[in-house]
Formats: sequence, C-alpha cells, structure tokens
Amino acid sequence: MQIDTGNVSSTEAVPGDDAPAQGVNAPDLQIFVFALFFIFGGITSLNDVIIPKLKDLFTLGYAQAMLVQSAFFAAYFFISLPGARIVQRVGYMRGAVVGLLTMTAGCLLFIPASKMGIFGVFLLALFVLAAGITIVQVVANPLISLLGNPRTAHSRLTFAQAFNSLGTTIFPFVGSIVILGSLADVDRSTLSPAGLAAYRAQESQVVVHTYIGLAIALLIVAAVVWTRRNRLQERQARVPMGAAFQLLRRPRFAFGALCIFLYVGAEVTIGSLIVNYLMQSDVLGLGEQAAGQHVPLYWGGALLGRFLGAAILRAFSPGKVLATFGMGAIALVLISANSSGIVAGYTLLAVGLMNSIMFPTIFSLASEGLGARAAEGSGIICVAIVGGAIVPPLTGLLADVNGLQFALLLPALCYLVITSFGLYARRPAPELGGLAASRA
Repeated sequence: MQIDTGNVSSTEAVPGDDAPAQGVNAPDLQIFVFALFFIFGGITSLNDVIIPKLKDLFTLGYAQAMLVQSAFFAAYFFISLPGARIVQRVGYMRGAVVGLLTMTAGCLLFIPASKMGIFGVFLLALFVLAAGITIVQVVANPLISLLGNPRTAHSRLTFAQAFNSLGTTIFPFVGSIVILGSLADVDRSTLSPAGLAAYRAQESQVVVHTYIGLAIALLIVAAVVWTRRNRLQERQARVPMGAAFQLLRRPRFAFGALCIFLYVGAEVTIGSLIVNYLMQSDVLGLGEQAAGQHVPLYWGGALLGRFLGAAILRAFSPGKVLATFGMGAIALVLISANSSGIVAGYTLLAVGLMNSIMFPTIFSLASEGLGARAAEGSGIICVAIVGGAIVPPLTGLLADVNGLQFALLLPALCYLVITSFGLYARRPAPELGGLAASRA
C-alpha cells in the first residue's frame, strides 16, 4: 500500500500494483491509533470481569462461563478476513469507523440481553463487540507501521501495544469496582424466587449501564475518526476474495502467523493459570483474593516492557530482540516449573515482561515487505489470534493429568518456536511484488 497525507479520498490500485509502502510522518494520526489500541485492549480485558458476573447471575459452571471467551475469540476466526476485505475496499480510516460502530452495536445488544435474561444473547452481544474489535485491530496494526519511518516500524508498533497494555490494566480495575462490587454482598440462597429475579434484573442493569457508557464513548471516537476519513490517500491492492491465503506461501509470513497463534496461546494460558498456580502450597500458598492481587504484576510487566522495548528496538535488530526475549521467557518458565516458593511464583509472573515485545515484533517481522497486501496480512494474523482459545485448554488437559508445573512445558514450547522465528527473521525481508510475487 502506498499512503500519503492530504485531504483527498481513498483510491484503489489496479491488480499488480507493487509500489512499496512509504512511511508518513503524521503524529496526529499516530495518537489516534494509540487511542484505538487503548480502547480495544481495555474492552477485551473486561471479559475477565464479565465472566464471574454472568456465572453468578445465571448459576453457570466454569465450562459454561468460559463460553464468554469462546464467543469472543471466535470473532477473530470468522471476522478477520472479511474485516481485511472491508479495509481494502473503504480504506483505513473508514474501516476504523466501521469497526467502532460495530463495537457500539455489540455494546447496545447488552440492553435486550438484559431484558430477555438469556445467557446466549449476552454471548451474541460479546461476539458482535469482538467483531468490531477485530476490524479495528486489522486497521490499527498495519496503520501504525505505515505512519512513520519504515525502519522504526517495530518500535512504533511496540510503543502502540503499550497503550493496549495500559487499557488491560485500567479497565479491569475500574470494571471490577463497577460490575463486581455487589457479588460478595448478596447470598443468593437466602433470596425468594421473586427476589432472585429482581436481583438478576438489577445486577444485569449494572452490566448494561457499563456497556451503554462504552457505547457513547465509542460513538464519540467514531465521529472524530469520521472527520478525518479523508486524511490519507491510500492505494490498496485489489485482489480476489480468499487470495490473502496466498500470503501463507511466503515462508516468513506463514512462520510469523504461526508464532502469533502460539504467542497469544501462551500469554493467555499463563494469565489464566496464575491465580491457581500461586495458590498452590508449594508455590506461595496464597488465598484466592491475595493471588488475584498479584495478577497485575504479570500484565504490568508487559506494560513496562513495551515502553522499554520501543527504545530497545530502535537500537537493536528486531529479530534478535525477539529471540532474546523468547529465550528469557523459556528460562523463566522452566525455572518456575522446577522450583518452589517465592522463586516459582515470581519467575512465572516475570514472564509478562518477556511477553511485552512479542506480539508487535512478530507482527511487524511477518508483515515486512508485504506492501499493498498489508491489510490482507493483518487479517490473516488476526485469524491466528484464535490460538488464545486453543492452547489454554490443551495446557489445562496436561495440568489435569500431570499438574500445573508439568503443564507449563507447553507454553515453554510455544516460546521456543517464537525464539526460532526471531533468529530466522533477523534480516530485512524482500518486498512482495504484486499478486504474481505472492504465488512464487
């Protein structure tokens, strides 16, 4: 894609246009993209608050409650490529508006979900919300790479991901106060059927009000973005539907997409296991609440690491930095799995610091040289985020059979593959020359 600033409308390139992407110095648009990362990161992290709330309201088992994550991550699998197609057709800025309005629709669906009192409708609302987030992410990842000097794209994307981590730190904290505040104050076994129905109606309204507030904020952001819809001149490659999969014939890109799958799977797995892991008597032996209070150390490490990583990636080869952080994650996981007490607990929490630069660096290394096919590549990579729905259950099966320490070997293997990709992609990638090149 070739992209320039200016008050002109989007245009499409004819097939075979192989003009390389040119970076644009547009600080105002970079700020806009940082805001997008903050928004979709924060809203995604609210799932951790919604799960216990819906579990309480609908008297769900853990397997049923985890359908919240299944509904959410399914959107990445089903919507990523159609989302990339939308971005190709309407451009980045208009594509962002489409994503934001879809997110708004998902938030507003919580209103009928509450009135109907049906768990499945809540899942539908979450799927629509995630569909919008998927489209916004398809826009944001390649756009931040293009807005600036191409040589510092890795650093900018890592810095942008720090705002994602900032959202995942702030939203759950505020959401837990607003949404979960009354869970410990009501003994549902003492309520009559009428009282229980009134309790569910009242508590679901707390969820509804939260998402109505988010919907209003999203509409304001969408309106601001719409005023900037002609800010960029874009030349998008017009390719047949499904042609994005041809990019997987490019070994570097296919390897990178696999690593996104494994990275998201490993990150979500460790984040999901931390509370139970720290509660073990041979680790820290903490109670549930105390263990939960340690979770921000994991995500806070990612936040800190991304700000530091943005500077590191300007000074060192991104591939070598990725390999170094991958080896650091492997070492921390193995130390934790083979030790006890404070060492076991805090080395696992420290993996968050190693995770920090992985997603943005893998993404930018995999996408190097795609040129006008960048939106398609972003769509494929977003499909790979479905790893967050697959690796954790597999790790859980290992834990059921052999214990949590042994189960940590699976995320360690994920980090080993990621380390290999960093070494493989340590040199700049050649430009992809149009559709013909994608078939090479």
